[in-house]
Amino acid sequence: MLEKLFGKKSEKEQRSRQWIFGTMLVFGITGLIASFVLANEEFHLLKNPDTILSCSINLVLNCATVMKSWQATVFGFPNMFIGLMGFPMVIMIALLGLSNVKLPRWFLIGAEIGYVFWTLFAYWLFFNSVYVIQVLCPWCLVVTFSMTMLSATMTRYNLLHNTFHFGKDANKKVVRFLEKDFDKLTVAIWVVLLVALVFAKFGDGLFA
Repeated sequence: MLEKLFGKKSEKEQRSRQWIFGTMLVFGITGLIASFVLANEEFHLLKNPDTILSCSINLVLNCATVMKSWQATVFGFPNMFIGLMGFPMVIMIALLGLSNVKLPRWFLIGAEIGYVFWTLFAYWLFFNSVYVIQVLCPWCLVVTFSMTMLSATMTRYNLLHNTFHFGKDANKKVVRFLEKDFDKLTVAIWVVLLVALVFAKFGDGLFA
């Protein structure tokens, strides 16, 4: 029974697994903390709509303005509640991975779909903040970055283990791409582009 749940891994595979799920654990905890702080700020805002929140830094970096937009309750309740429910599941997956539990394929595919969906939702909120609301929520940016890292790590794991059952030749190309850390470089470039986009949009207003 234990052999089905736990398998002996090479030192290289074990280091890769620890990096992936260790990173997932860090950003799962980070996302949960950000969601908790946002929920706490939401309660303060409900008690007193005129209160100045700790994350309301200036006209550009202002959680209160974002919280009062319709995008903040797109599902009929505050978005941060999604994080309060979802990030503990991410932490659980990370701990299972760090414990060398052999996760079934259906579970990994389900996790991939969930991670990617909520990452796309986080980016939908991000671009709405930048171009529609034109105000940024600092803690929301933390959540968006956390989701980016979570999707990147989950996808890397699934691709390394051919969870999607690619053909032999395609899988070799994917593994070579990952072994050269091109996926990490892609994520880094993407994050830099987003930072540049924010600075291009708001400029000195970020520090006013």
